[in-house]
Amino acid sequence: MWVFGYGSLIWKAGFNYDARLVGFIKGYRRVFYQGSTDHRGTPENPGRTVTLEPADGEVCWGVAYKISKKEDEETAITYLEVREKQYDQKAYLDFFTDPTATTPAVSGVMVYIGSSDKKHNQNYLGPAPLEEIAKQIVHAEGPSGPNRDYLFQLEKALLQIGCKDKHIMDLANEVRRILSEREPDLIMP
Repeated sequence: MWVFGYGSLIWKAGFNYDARLVGFIKGYRRVFYQGSTDHRGTPENPGRTVTLEPADGEVCWGVAYKISKKEDEETAITYLEVREKQYDQKAYLDFFTDPTATTPAVSGVMVYIGSSDKKHNQNYLGPAPLEEIAKQIVHAEGPSGPNRDYLFQLEKALLQIGCKDKHIMDLANEVRRILSEREPDLIMP
């Protein structure tokens, strides 16, 4: 079994795995459109986390984890079904490690997606102006910590795997700008 992480799974798998590959999936882009009422926000003040949006010609970088042992697979699925419970879809996609490759490194990598279908995904927040998303992230906090920590950890994790995601970097810079206005002496990552 292979699992693709494009958000917090990049830096915190939370399950045993046998291999970790850096790479990407095609036809999707990472966006901060998924509401988080259980990890990085609350029902009264939802945070924002990433989901995938279909996008022709785009790629989404992340990591794929290989889980070989049956007991590790069962434990990982149980864990992920709780952790990713606000995501309403699972897809099995091709995963590439080489931008010039025409055949995938791995086929059938499992990925959790929060769809834009509000009937099935009640926590979908959707697109908004960058400034509005940033303000929401600045003010949200949940059981897993401040929403901004999620954003900054994602930005750092992506840079560590060699990915400069413009959406993430622009959003992180806007959150830093808002925080510097609110708390000028606070040094942000």
